[in-house]
Amino acid sequence: MDANTLKTEAARAALEHVEGGMTLGIGTGSTAEAFVRLLSERVAAGLDIVGVPTSERTAALCRELSVPLSSLEQTPELDLTVDGADEVGPELSLIKGGGGALLREKIVAAASRRMIVIADESKVVETLGRFPLPIEVNPFGLRATAIAVERTAGRLGLSGALETRMAGEKPFVTDGGHFIIDASFGRIPAPRALAEALNAIPGVVEHGLFIGLAHAAIIAGKDGVRALDARSRIEEME
Repeated sequence: MDANTLKTEAARAALEHVEGGMTLGIGTGSTAEAFVRLLSERVAAGLDIVGVPTSERTAALCRELSVPLSSLEQTPELDLTVDGADEVGPELSLIKGGGGALLREKIVAAASRRMIVIADESKVVETLGRFPLPIEVNPFGLRATAIAVERTAGRLGLSGALETRMAGEKPFVTDGGHFIIDASFGRIPAPRALAEALNAIPGVVEHGLFIGLAHAAIIAGKDGVRALDARSRIEEME
């Protein structure tokens, strides 16, 4: 099966956890979009849910497909969030933000009683960091913030290129009006320590390390769909 088919199968399995009456955080990215399309079919058949999108992109797709929406201001506590991930590591540590929505994704995930991650098996890794870590930063003092990130990473034994994400000839701008630095560390053996260190840099708005937020991951592969929880051993999925 190709990657798109695997994403759809993971999304279909996640949809089994959605019940009528739920308030539902809806993620951003290609796998989340597969979930929205399947969710819209259930809504058309009578499923009663209200969704809170994590990006303007997701909101537009939900409106196009007639998925009922609310905002986090109107619905500040959610039953479940379903979202994709760029990497799924040990104890359901994640790298997210490839789609540029990591700040809103993290806010919505933190406001949810449960978070289910959906992905294809290529996203499962033994150690986070193969995918560049997105770091959302304030445009003011961009260079100073990048230097601080580089020095902070160095103290943790990490190195690699830091690149401002671009949209054509201009920096990519998030829904919150921020820039993103993509940090190619290659390997992050202590993601919690890095997360805490990045949080201490004033110019860093948020980062794509999601630690302790996911309750389960639904992974689709050539041998079918499997579920991981925080106690699962990553090698069981490979």
